[in-house]
Amino acid sequence: MTHAVLPTVGFIGLGNMGSGMTRNLQRAGFPLVVNDLRREAAAELVAGGARWASTPAEAAAASDVVITMLPTPRHVDAVVNGPDGILAGIADGGTWVDMSTSVPEVADAVRRAHGARGLRILDAPVSGMSVGAANGMLQIFVGGEAEDVARLRPVFEAMGDPERILHVGGAGAGYAVKLMINQLWFSHLVATAEVLAIGVKAGVDLDVLRDSLIASPANSNFVEHDVLSILDRGDYDEGFAIALACKDLGLSIDLARSVGVPAELSAVVEQIYRRAKAQYGDLAGEMTPVQLYEDLIGRPLRREAVAA
Repeated sequence: MTHAVLPTVGFIGLGNMGSGMTRNLQRAGFPLVVNDLRREAAAELVAGGARWASTPAEAAAASDVVITMLPTPRHVDAVVNGPDGILAGIADGGTWVDMSTSVPEVADAVRRAHGARGLRILDAPVSGMSVGAANGMLQIFVGGEAEDVARLRPVFEAMGDPERILHVGGAGAGYAVKLMINQLWFSHLVATAEVLAIGVKAGVDLDVLRDSLIASPANSNFVEHDVLSILDRGDYDEGFAIALACKDLGLSIDLARSVGVPAELSAVVEQIYRRAKAQYGDLAGEMTPVQLYEDLIGRPLRREAVAA
C-alpha cells in the first residue's frame, strides 16, 4: 500500500463515530464507498466524491478494504452474514476490519466457515468518543496478523493518532483490550461519583476534595480531566448514549465469564449503569450515573468557581 495509489475503503456505519471517521478518510484522499441504514447520513460524503452502496455486499465488492463501525455484535453479524451482507460481495482474499466495540464470535465464525476464501480479518475498536472521531485523533487497538496491520496503517492513521495506533495481539485481542478499557473507565466514573457525593455531603468543598484527590495516590485521569465535563458544564456526554454503555459493560461481563474470571466489581458497576438507564432513559449520556449520586445528595456536583 502506498500513498500514490490509495486503496478504496468501503465503510459501513455512519453514526456518531463512523461519520467523523469517514470524513477524515475522505480528507486524506481515500476513495470511499459507503453504506448505512440512513442514506441521508452519507449526503455530505457523497457530495465530496464518495460512492453510495445500497447494500453491504455492494460496498464490499467495490472496495479494497471494508470497515464496519456498528452498535452491537448483533448488527455486525447481520451486516456480515445477511443475504446482502459483506460475505456476499467481498472477493476471496479480501480484507474486512471491524472497528465496532464487539466480541470475537462473529469474526471467529466467519474464519471457521470461510477459511478457504483467504479473507484477511482484523478487529480494530477505538477509543476517543465522537470528538476523537471528528478530529482524527482516535486511539485504535488492532488485533490481527502483523503484516495486515502494517499494510493497513495508512488507513488507520487517517482516522487516529499515529502514536496511539497499537497492534495489541492476534485475532480478538483488539476487542478484549477495548472492552477492558471501557470496563475500567466506567468503574472510575462510578467510584468518582460516589466519593465526590459522600465527601460533599460530609461538608467538604467540592474543589478542595477534588484537589486533594489529585494530589494523592488515588488520582486518576478521570478525576483530573474527564469529570470536568460534569463539574464545569453539567455535560453527561450525550454523544455516547447510556444504552450503548450498558451494552459494552454487558459484553465485558460476558468476556469475563467466557474466560472464567469472576467480575464482581464490574457486575456492580453494570447494575448502577442499568439503574441510571432505567431512570433517565436510553439516550441519556454515558456519564449519567453521576446524576444518580447528585440526586441522592440533593444538589448537582458543580465547581463553585465555574458556577460563579
